[in-house]
Amino acid sequence: MAHDFNLHAPAGANKRKRIIGRGQGSGRGTTAGKGNKGQKARSGGKTYVGFEGGQMPLYRRLAHRGFSNYPFKKEWQIVNLGEIGKRYESGETVDLASLHKKGLVKGVEPVKILAMGDFSKSLSFKVAAVSASAKEKIEKAGGNITLNPPAEKARPKKKSVKTDGKKS
Repeated sequence: MAHDFNLHAPAGANKRKRIIGRGQGSGRGTTAGKGNKGQKARSGGKTYVGFEGGQMPLYRRLAHRGFSNYPFKKEWQIVNLGEIGKRYESGETVDLASLHKKGLVKGVEPVKILAMGDFSKSLSFKVAAVSASAKEKIEKAGGNITLNPPAEKARPKKKSVKTDGKKS
């Protein structure tokens, strides 16, 4: 069986570099493809994103007020009792490490157990949170729950302006 080892790029994949500003005959002489005059024709003539030709830009015309809870939001990993019931045997402990091992969670965010699905095994739970209906199902099946609340996220520090205390 013969192999063709002559590798080459498909037609039109490799193009010549466009050379500009090399005389009238080249087709890209005089203004070198930049049109006639104006800010964009000059060297260093760029504008920033949001520039509106000197008019006060929209992002400066609108007030930026309010509070965002985003830096302080809590991320939870959700696990349903139905999935736990499929992967655990009675008497086992359900905690972050065992949930990782069984492939039910990823990462280190705190775990919350929800009541979706059938559950009838007596298990010991050591997680950050359990919904009220899940707690009811676990206790009905003969399991017990120990809550390990997640550690609080560090709040972002405000930049303080120090003064020397003297009046000028």
